[in-house]
Amino acid sequence: MSLIVMKFGGSSVGDAERMKRVAKRIVDRKREGHRCVVVVSAMGDTTDDLIDLSKQLYDGTPPAREMDMLLTTGEQVSVSLLSMAIQNLGEPAVSYTGWQSGMITENLHGKARITDIQPHRIHTALEKDNVVIVAGFQGMTEDGEITTLGRGGSDTTAVALAAAIHADLCEIYTDVDGIYTTDPRVVKNARKLKEISYDEMLELANLGAAVLHPRAVEYAKNYNVALVVRSSFTQNEGTYVKEEAEMEQGIVVRGIAYDKNIARISILGVPDKPGQLAKVFTSLAAEQIDVDIIVQSGVLNGLADFSFSVSLSDRDKALQTIENIRGEIGFREVTSEGDLVKISIVGAGMVSTPGVAAKMFDELSKIGVSINMVSTSEIKISCVIDGKLLPEAVQALHTAYGLDAQEQVFVGGPQDRR
Repeated sequence: MSLIVMKFGGSSVGDAERMKRVAKRIVDRKREGHRCVVVVSAMGDTTDDLIDLSKQLYDGTPPAREMDMLLTTGEQVSVSLLSMAIQNLGEPAVSYTGWQSGMITENLHGKARITDIQPHRIHTALEKDNVVIVAGFQGMTEDGEITTLGRGGSDTTAVALAAAIHADLCEIYTDVDGIYTTDPRVVKNARKLKEISYDEMLELANLGAAVLHPRAVEYAKNYNVALVVRSSFTQNEGTYVKEEAEMEQGIVVRGIAYDKNIARISILGVPDKPGQLAKVFTSLAAEQIDVDIIVQSGVLNGLADFSFSVSLSDRDKALQTIENIRGEIGFREVTSEGDLVKISIVGAGMVSTPGVAAKMFDELSKIGVSINMVSTSEIKISCVIDGKLLPEAVQALHTAYGLDAQEQVFVGGPQDRR
């Protein structure tokens, strides 16, 4: 009797009919002889609606603690309704919030990390033959504060829970039937991958691929969780994420990701002396601002310019942080751009194949794309480009690296990233 963790996103449980369909799918799995633990996101647009409501009542950025109190109610609605739907089909079920299921997090509102899982109640409920339904995206600190896990939090909940209870398989259900070579909403003939390595998936997730969150992939890799991504709308076979994936003959690039949430910040006229960069990036780190690509120009008259990319949502905070240390650094000015995107190619075979970067730069130049910043690793190359040219750039690279499929992709509904 295997133990399976099944995660369903907000689009999968967006209304009563979809909730019934998910309940039947879970019941069918249980009647096949599996023990089932289910992780669920808030229904449809519930989270966005709650955020909009908070904006009507609070000027500026609402208190983080109260936002966590508010947003966690969305998942509580989902788990209770899904439990009712399963029980209505004749199977025992019990729903738990994140904290009831033993999800312990650090004391950071809005994007807390899981520090421990104490799944005693889950094991007890499974022993009583229940389907156990857990609210994703949420947990509780050691001193009893409710927290949320940030973007992709339900994926993270599911994989971390699978590791903690030693599940045989973790299934992530979404609105596409697996992991594709790129976003099928942009490239209609994107190709589904039968399997992909943890490292490749982690790069794609970090670079903007919305199908899985990076923290979920990290958990899967660190704890060797058997992970599959499949559609909640069809019975098609999904994509397996595993330690080593089979390399397809002639395919060097496995996927293309993009991130629209990019801003470039440039600090101009920085005195060229030791410790300047350290001051800038130490200050940004202290404000929990993640920095991605860093580029420094040559030195002229004892002054240097350098640029770096951050999340667009962090741009204003980053600019203010830099202004706060102007006296320490002595730079001439700081500027920013926000109409940019990062496009990336990923593939484990790239490390042993010459000319991959040259082909990327050449294909982008053919369609008139200028490259603002470049970053590389053993298995990825990223370019920051003008956001208006993104669709053409993704399609051109997808075709150039031989990733186009014969058939178009079916997409079941709006993508859920929770």
